[in-house]
Formats: sequence, C-alpha cells, structure tokens
Amino acid sequence: MTARQENTRFAFRDTLIELAAKDKRIVLVCADSALVVKAGDFQERYPDRFFDVGIAEQNAVCVAAGLASCGLIPFFATYSGFITMRACEQIRTFVAYPNLNVKFVGANGGMASGEREGVTHQFFEDVGIVRTISGVNIVVPADASQVKEAVRAVAGIEGPCFIRIGSGRDPVVADDGGVPFSFGQARILRDWGSDVAIFVMGFVMNRALEAADRLKHEGINATVVDVHTLRPLDVESITAVLQRTRAAVTVEDHNIIGGLGSAIAEVSAEEMPAHLVRIGLRGVYPESGLPDPLLDKYHIGVVDIVNAAKKVIAKKALTTSFKR
Repeated sequence: MTARQENTRFAFRDTLIELAAKDKRIVLVCADSALVVKAGDFQERYPDRFFDVGIAEQNAVCVAAGLASCGLIPFFATYSGFITMRACEQIRTFVAYPNLNVKFVGANGGMASGEREGVTHQFFEDVGIVRTISGVNIVVPADASQVKEAVRAVAGIEGPCFIRIGSGRDPVVADDGGVPFSFGQARILRDWGSDVAIFVMGFVMNRALEAADRLKHEGINATVVDVHTLRPLDVESITAVLQRTRAAVTVEDHNIIGGLGSAIAEVSAEEMPAHLVRIGLRGVYPESGLPDPLLDKYHIGVVDIVNAAKKVIAKKALTTSFKR
C-alpha cells in the first residue's frame, strides 16, 4: 500500500517560522541537526535566534533550559533518540524538574522513519522514555497537518513538551470526518460501531483506517481513535470507548512497551477492563528498508490490524458466553 505523503519536518519548520514572526521569544536550538530538521530557512530569517551547539545533545538541552530561564521559548530539534537517550538526564533534571518552557522536537520517530540510516537512527523507544519523566507533555501527530497544529499548540503551553515527527516522507491522513486537532483530546476518525476499538499513535494512522475499511466490508464495525496526545492522556474519552467496545487494538510504530499500547493497557486496568491486542515492535531491532515493506515485515500491517481486531472480538464473545 502506498499513501500520499507530506514532509513533517517541513511542517515543523514552516510553523516555527510562522510563530517566530509573531513572537520574538521563540528560538531554535540544534545539535548539528539543522539539515535534519530542515532549519535553513529559519536560520536565514532569524540568525540571532538560531543556536547550533554542535554534536552535543546534553549541552543543547542545558542551553535550551538556560534560554527558557531567561523568558525565551526554545525549541530543541534533532533526531528523536538523540534527544531522549543521549540527553535523558538533562531533560529530567534541568527541564522537567524545574518545569522550564522548553519544547523538544524529535525527528525519525519510529522504525519506518529510519530507512536511510538503519537501526541507529530508528527510534522506537523515545515515547516510552519520555512517558517516564514527569511533567513533559507528549504529542505524536498522525501527519504533517497535525504537526503544524501540534507546534502551534505546544508553543502556547507553559512547560516542557515533546513532539515526535517523522522522516520527511510521512503518510497523509484522509480525515473525512473533519475532526479538528485539539491538544490533549483524542479524536475519533471512524465511528462505525462497537465491535472493536482501534487506538492509533503516529504515522501509521493510514493503515488503521484502511484496516477499519476492510473490517467494515466484512460486517465488523470498528471505532478508530487517534491518540495524538500521550500526556496529558485523554483518559475520559478512552474509557468511554473501552466501555462501549470492550475490545481494543493499539497500533504504533514504537516498542509495545512504554508507548500507546502501555497507555491504553493502563487505562483499561484502572478504569475499564477490555480485551486488548497491542500491535508494535516486540523485542526486535528492525533492519533498514522502505517504510511500507518494513512495517509489513514487523507485523504492523493492515492485515495484522484486521487479524488483531478479529482476535479481540472472539475473546469478547467467549467471555460473554461464559457469563451466560
């Protein structure tokens, strides 16, 4: 399957330029990553608001913290894993703990975003790492248009935020329902019934929507939920969907530990028990490859989502028959 694509890195850069024109507090910090996040235009327009510290991510976080402590709104942008892994301590101690107004933008989020560089530049632990750090808001947009909305949203929120973006060849979500992006609120993109819920995070949304279409043709009615904000998590909406369906599938280009699958499992355990199958990476370091074949190989394909939906529906039916 091949979906129409747009560049989430350009979406980030263009929106940052738009915001910087209106707010002189906005600055950009890079760690030899201007090319990665396509920051050339920002640097040309605002040379005195662009800071490149070189290959020194820990230093970059501390520089961003210092800028924030002076009343500026720094965005630090580079590869997602280089932020969350190399500078994890600095995020926690020098940004999250003092609640400074730093915005982190991580590129190459997910396995399928690292096809050019391979496993060293594929980041499928990043969201899980940030979820363990208290106080950092987390947004994982589904496409370039959502990246724009997410950048605008976090710029207006006081405190640390993390946005996950892709490779620059990211599928466009065909949102026929016209449901707007709203920070902290899950979006229902398909509401065809209560047979199963499909919760999705990030740039695999097009696959979940296609899976829902296939299920519909087989007489299975799915509700597809875009969980773009992992913190604050929209527990109320997720609980309502779980209560209605009692069967759920999570889909993410991320390790199944720590990301969306864990988040939905936590809500289910504490608020509304439901049968659950998590689709994502399971205990492997994937190889390089083009996004679509790679996602299919590691069982994040449309067929995998369809089969997972049927599996949880069967479990739900079995539980219902036991109760009778």
